[in-house]
Amino acid sequence: MQKMGEFKLPNFFNYPPYFTLQPVRETREKQIQLWKELIIDFCRTQKIFVIGLEEDFPLFSNPAIERSLSHEATMAFLSALVSDSRAEWMDKGHRKCLVLWHRIQDWADLIVNFVKEYGLEDSVMTVEEIRSGTESRGTELQGMDRTVLMQALKLLEHKGKLAIFKGSSADDEGVKFSL
Repeated sequence: MQKMGEFKLPNFFNYPPYFTLQPVRETREKQIQLWKELIIDFCRTQKIFVIGLEEDFPLFSNPAIERSLSHEATMAFLSALVSDSRAEWMDKGHRKCLVLWHRIQDWADLIVNFVKEYGLEDSVMTVEEIRSGTESRGTELQGMDRTVLMQALKLLEHKGKLAIFKGSSADDEGVKFSL
């Protein structure tokens, strides 16, 4: 099995036709499903949140078989993730894609579990502490993309589980939990 760093690549990664959009609908649907799962798994294990289409992304080429995804194929796979609420386009030109290896609701649930596990139910934290504080070390929240974190926090605020308050800068934004 081929690896990319510590990440084990699936067998289909060495099968050249999977780097070309398949013309037969059923085959293409299977291909898209395999690529969606691969992209999500890779991004989760590598803690990658953003895929830039104008940058080299290691998954989208396989030098061992001399194959790379076309722009059309890359767009098809990322658009399928967007349709499944597993990604969002970050710009109107669809040049950057925010990958949601957890849906926003799942990130919100992780935050609630984190708050309960560390006894932070009635505490105040900065947004940066949630992403990079002592408590978040070793958790899935460590190094979390700020955009994803803010979406999850706003969802929790909408549900009445916390209040977000602005500071003098983005680094000063705070959260008061009320679980």
